[in-house]
Amino acid sequence: VQLQASGGGLVQAGDSLRLSCAASGRIVTYYRMAWFRQAPGKEREFVASSRYKPGITNYADSVKGRFTISRDNAENTLYLQMNSLKPDDTAIYSCAAQLNFKGGSTGQQPSNYDYWGQGTQVTVSS
Repeated sequence: VQLQASGGGLVQAGDSLRLSCAASGRIVTYYRMAWFRQAPGKEREFVASSRYKPGITNYADSVKGRFTISRDNAENTLYLQMNSLKPDDTAIYSCAAQLNFKGGSTGQQPSNYDYWGQGTQVTVSS
């Protein structure tokens, strides 16, 4: 499984960006996919996750109402629409895939995931 993230950039506060994560395999077969981010000097943190069956999405409190995770199963691509961006959203964003169910997994820990894409930098200026 290979994941390729793209779409990052330098934007101003209040702007929007859409990140993409193209997968080499059929994402409908993955148990869960997610976006994480890591700011300089900070630990990697959960942003949002998506389960295909059933269609369940989860968001970190810090992005609820501003970010939307979605997927195009035909294109095997995961998206993260980010609106009303803030300087605190500045980080390297990475996508991840969990292939199978794992007991006790909440989908919010990096250890839940089996495969990772390289990150894409998002910088939000004030």
